[in-house]
Amino acid sequence: MSQSPFDNYAGNYESTLQQGLSVSGESSDYFAMGRVKWLRKRLESFSGRTLDIESAMDFGCGTGNSVAFLLAELHVERVVGVDTSEQSLVQARERYSPIQTEFVHSDNYLPSGGLDLAYCNGVFHHMPIDSRAGAASYVYRCLKPGGWFAFWENNPWNPGTRMVMSRIPFDRDAITLTIFEAKQLLRQAGFDVVRVDTCFYFPKLLRWLRPLEPCLAWIPLGAQYLVLARKPA
Repeated sequence: MSQSPFDNYAGNYESTLQQGLSVSGESSDYFAMGRVKWLRKRLESFSGRTLDIESAMDFGCGTGNSVAFLLAELHVERVVGVDTSEQSLVQARERYSPIQTEFVHSDNYLPSGGLDLAYCNGVFHHMPIDSRAGAASYVYRCLKPGGWFAFWENNPWNPGTRMVMSRIPFDRDAITLTIFEAKQLLRQAGFDVVRVDTCFYFPKLLRWLRPLEPCLAWIPLGAQYLVLARKPA
């Protein structure tokens, strides 16, 4: 089990992340909650507003920032967090009850094809390009037929995103993916791409404009994008 670069940030991940996010005027929780709420609306639109998600995986979960929102907003019964950073997993285990969560090193979590949903945020831009296809295939094999993959990434076409990433030590050397590259990656892994949205157009200073964001989701310029994909049934 090799050491992850993120082991060095496990103890101060939030404060390091906030160095970059401070230019938006918002905290990481604002974005984490926003991503999951947006996902919930999209999933409801495809399922007749009745979610049926019992199990979910947070792929590249880190210290578990998204897990609380997956449990609360999607009413998931159980979340398994998978990551390559053992120190980050230690932090996550201290934050959550083992009744609803499990945090496992990716080397020790074998795909079983039984999960309803996989979620990731800003994970693939940290991977070497030649490792990404294998990671997408791994997620595919974790899901049951008809299972969803919510693939969130930072949008390199947004200048604010590039500014934020330049201020975060663990993001400065990351290789971002365009929306086209993300769609191609998921399709090659076997997924059907169902929908693409971009989100987070306005910083806190312009928050009065945020009600317009759903109307802008089709424009590929938001700070982050969601590729919602599905494993064929």
